[in-house]
Amino acid sequence: MMRANRRELMAGAGAVALTAVTASAARAAAAAFPASATPLPLSAVRLRPSEFATAVEVNRAYLHRLSPDRLLHNFRKYAGLEPKAPIYGGWESDTIAGHTLGHYMTALVLTWQQTGDPEMKRRADYIVDELAQAQAKRGNGYVGGLGRKRKDGTIVDGEEIFPEIMKGEIRSGGFDLNGAWSPLYTVHKLFAGLLDVHMAWGNRKALAVVEGLGGYFERVFAALTPAQVQEVLGCEYGGLSESYAEMYAQTKDRRWLKMAELIYDNRVLDPLARKEDKLANFHANTQVPKLIGLARIHEVTNGDPAKATAARFFWDTVTQHHSYVIGGNADREYFSAPDTIADHITEQTCEHCNTYNMLKLTRHLWSWQPDGALFDFYERAHLNHTMAAHDPRTGGFTYMTPLLSGAERGYSTTDDDAFWCCVGSGMEAHAKHGESIFWQGKDGTFFVNLYIPADADWAARRAKVRLETPYPYGDTATLTFDKVASGRFPVALRVPGWAAGKARVTVNGEATTPVFARGYAIVTRRWKAGDAVAITLPMELRTESTPGDADTIALLHGPIVLAADLGPVETKWDSPDPALVGANLLAGFTPAAAPATYATRGVVRPQDMTFVPFYRQSQRRSAVYFKHFSDAAWASEEAAYNAEQARRRDIAARSVDTMFLGEMQPERDHNLTSAESYPVTYRGRQGRDVRSGGFMEFSMKTRPGPLILQATYWGGERGRDFDILVDNVKVATQHLDEDRPGKFFDVDYPLPEALTRGKSSVKVRFVPHDRNTAGPVFGVRLYTAKAGAAA
Repeated sequence: MMRANRRELMAGAGAVALTAVTASAARAAAAAFPASATPLPLSAVRLRPSEFATAVEVNRAYLHRLSPDRLLHNFRKYAGLEPKAPIYGGWESDTIAGHTLGHYMTALVLTWQQTGDPEMKRRADYIVDELAQAQAKRGNGYVGGLGRKRKDGTIVDGEEIFPEIMKGEIRSGGFDLNGAWSPLYTVHKLFAGLLDVHMAWGNRKALAVVEGLGGYFERVFAALTPAQVQEVLGCEYGGLSESYAEMYAQTKDRRWLKMAELIYDNRVLDPLARKEDKLANFHANTQVPKLIGLARIHEVTNGDPAKATAARFFWDTVTQHHSYVIGGNADREYFSAPDTIADHITEQTCEHCNTYNMLKLTRHLWSWQPDGALFDFYERAHLNHTMAAHDPRTGGFTYMTPLLSGAERGYSTTDDDAFWCCVGSGMEAHAKHGESIFWQGKDGTFFVNLYIPADADWAARRAKVRLETPYPYGDTATLTFDKVASGRFPVALRVPGWAAGKARVTVNGEATTPVFARGYAIVTRRWKAGDAVAITLPMELRTESTPGDADTIALLHGPIVLAADLGPVETKWDSPDPALVGANLLAGFTPAAAPATYATRGVVRPQDMTFVPFYRQSQRRSAVYFKHFSDAAWASEEAAYNAEQARRRDIAARSVDTMFLGEMQPERDHNLTSAESYPVTYRGRQGRDVRSGGFMEFSMKTRPGPLILQATYWGGERGRDFDILVDNVKVATQHLDEDRPGKFFDVDYPLPEALTRGKSSVKVRFVPHDRNTAGPVFGVRLYTAKAGAAA
């Protein structure tokens, strides 16, 4: 097998003629392709038994376990009403409290649509009633659960920041706005949940609440100058523009469209409208909802083509230059430079919220112009990332899905310990696995975009359809019309890019020659009840290089990303990263008895391994990416490669705590406090510096014995001096100058054992000398000294 580049596969999926159809017939089919399409309603689709149906049921049980009254705690408390239940922990006990309730409302709606469970509707209506009561008690249209942390550390009702903002008192560090954590992000989740409840079954009270809330923020933004609007939008605001556009779609009140168009981040969106990739070092999930907002505005106005251009350019750029093989993107929540994935294979890759939102954006783009390449990405990310981010035993969710060899996924473990953003997007994602299987074109074409077993009612043809398939472990999917209003129309079955030239189609068991166009096998005929059309997509093993590095590769079986099985999570992985060696790698892989599973012989170093579907490795350790060496290159590189791997593993094994400076969640986890200190990004790495007169301080865990504090700096800095203190004891004065140009370097500071003895944590403080800067510092690690080393 030749090595396949995913970008080439996806870009070419809609253009390759797969059988001996004439070029003129293919061109005619492409020209006649429907200009737009819509999905069958989720309520019209019922999943047949599969892992996807299991995920929906596991998630439904999780939603049942959650308490609406606990999620409503702050909404009642801050409105002056007595809470009915104690607040949840995790993020719900921080200033971002309330975001989960919005996610939960949407998940309830989706689960009701997907399964018909009446308890989902009852809970959603109950929440709306509670929110209406809290809103009425406040009397100004506002309702919310978000908090604001005052200087003394107390958390109070977050609404108090908005009058300050209206006066022009705006203080933001990117995720903090006047002491509240991404408050407009939290507000957006509430908007979205209320709009979903109204749209699903016409709950008028939900619309009234969201319009009251919309009016409140209309007044907030009306008080700001254009420059102040941009200052506010410098703090993460989620998909608030999308929600205002949806309010306009549901009410036709142009006030809301005006608000949707006002919420536009010039710094991020203008370059994308010009087709410029300026994404490096931007927080990824902050940006994706902005493009979804542009897409929705474009849809409800049939307007500005620049909005559609920006959305499509962003999608192309992220999927082709910033995405990992499983479809996720971002390292430690941030985009890196384009085509540098191989430099960012870490334990914090692929935040789930990013992929959740990229799938939403994909649906918008595909509905404008159906193209199989769009759903090649959708299938890749949905199967390999979304499914991997869900623990099928417990219903827990990952925040990141790590691709570093041997890393543990780290699912949320109880209903009370996390409530990360990705718990919220996770409960939505696993409520709706039937939403993108079947679509209908404006011209009457019936599309099958995902091969997930399901039954559906197609109202436009008074049809009942049945899709049966063992895909992605079997190669054939069969669509049967159990009932249909007889007539002539096209059925379009997606042909993934990796199957180009190899798809076979039958109608009622007889081979047929479909027309292939835009990544689809199209059969047009007069369909009647009992007719069945089947597509066979041969599953074969292939390799795929990372964008920008041909020698960092992954393996796939059909749509499934494979991983080397490194053992159970209970067993620590401390071996060198496996590598692949040889000119004909695939010859060393042999299919095993289990589907999509391969044994290797002679091509993996340091030893043969078994390759299995990555997404199923919820309780296993995995290797997904491999450096590829020729036999000659491996002979010369093996010693250096293993030595570097051993050095990294040694430091990692002895690490007690690591601080990723300049990154939202690690800084919160380590209780960072600072003055005159700012996040920085350089050469793709996040960090933080401190200006003269300021400081930064954060906590780090310790353990008994001699410890070493390690800080990472960039060479070539202008001369600067600063002190490093541990629990207010100076342990070093650091001088930086241009003595190490062109690379990052580490400095070790052995700590006196007396400084950490008997302590579970210490506070590390960086203080610049007068008229100097401390740092930038690109990370701090505390690790144990080797046995026998003197502190």
